[in-house]
Amino acid sequence: MESNKPQSAEIFRNRLTESESIVHAGHDRADDRGWFAVPQISLPLQIYAYALRAIRVLGRMGAQSREAKKYRSQFYEDVWREAAGELGATVEVLSKGILEISRGGVNTRVHQNYTQLDGPDTVRISRGKPIVRTILRSHGLPTPNDAEFSLNELKKAYRFLAQHRLCVVKPAYGTGSGSGITTGLATPRHLFKAALRAAGYGPTLLIEEQVEGDTIRLLYLDGQLLDAVKRCPPTVLGDGKSRISQLVESLNQLRLNAGYKLAQAILKYDMDMERTLARQDLSWRSVPADGQRIALKGVINDNMADENVSVVDQVCESIIAAGRLAAELIGARLVGVDIITPDVRQGLEEAGGKILEVNTTPGYHYHYFTQNGTCRVAVPILKTCLEHAHRGFH
Repeated sequence: MESNKPQSAEIFRNRLTESESIVHAGHDRADDRGWFAVPQISLPLQIYAYALRAIRVLGRMGAQSREAKKYRSQFYEDVWREAAGELGATVEVLSKGILEISRGGVNTRVHQNYTQLDGPDTVRISRGKPIVRTILRSHGLPTPNDAEFSLNELKKAYRFLAQHRLCVVKPAYGTGSGSGITTGLATPRHLFKAALRAAGYGPTLLIEEQVEGDTIRLLYLDGQLLDAVKRCPPTVLGDGKSRISQLVESLNQLRLNAGYKLAQAILKYDMDMERTLARQDLSWRSVPADGQRIALKGVINDNMADENVSVVDQVCESIIAAGRLAAELIGARLVGVDIITPDVRQGLEEAGGKILEVNTTPGYHYHYFTQNGTCRVAVPILKTCLEHAHRGFH
């Protein structure tokens, strides 16, 4: 069996190389519309995509990610215990990561950022980005232009790319936390590689226009805005002597040493980082000048506490109303609405902003750790969970 592993890996690599060469062969392989002929090889490519994801999970970065996940679990246990203490409730650990919180004969259960407020149907709907956007658009809410495709429909994605300056590719269903997303795509070759990466999370993919502006998380509970946070991209500061790879490694160790106080994830070198660095004429081996701040990723999910800024007192009523409507349309009680806009003081239509996603299991970390204070969102959330459980018994 041992001797077959390298051979299988080599087959996958050869098939990938063959696919790329066919896709990018040039005009002699183009059809009458100028688009590259793509062979029907989606199944081998899909298997290869899953294999690439498995390699990342099992590698050194995977080990560090698992360590970071332990701190993430500890963060949620701590904030739930803190909220329970403030509300006069007790906490019992039912199993690893699952807490039962009781007050006055009523109990509710939580698991990290999962609560009993929204049912599985609502959660499932929210995990389908194309479904959510169809619902939002039908009620006049602005979302990015996009198109669904698969590895067997790359022509469709290439046509979309040709109509936009920069694009983003992501899994269409069942993911969160920025998994499988690549930003800043401008060429068919980069799109192909990004699609292969995204396909490691599922066969249906989404390509969308890249919208310029700040990413804002709006957190709602039963239609009330609890907090609004501007989430800036992760960065690293040059020292004039270290490569970016070394700076990232040091930053990851700093994150892990701090537990959950700095971040909930480590930085991983992936295609999104590759493209973000390339747009700055940099690479993994570049040595930034002393004091030079380098943007590492277009995807903001892996940023640090000091890269989050509360803007709850700046967001205009029009944006708050748009986010509230998005939550209502999905049927969610607790929801994080992600928008991107150049100006939170203007309405989305006026500023050219868009609603990116509607999340029914929103994270709490970036509300607790920002540049400018803490919003202890677990307290009102737990209070509502206990009230919800009380009504269920009466």
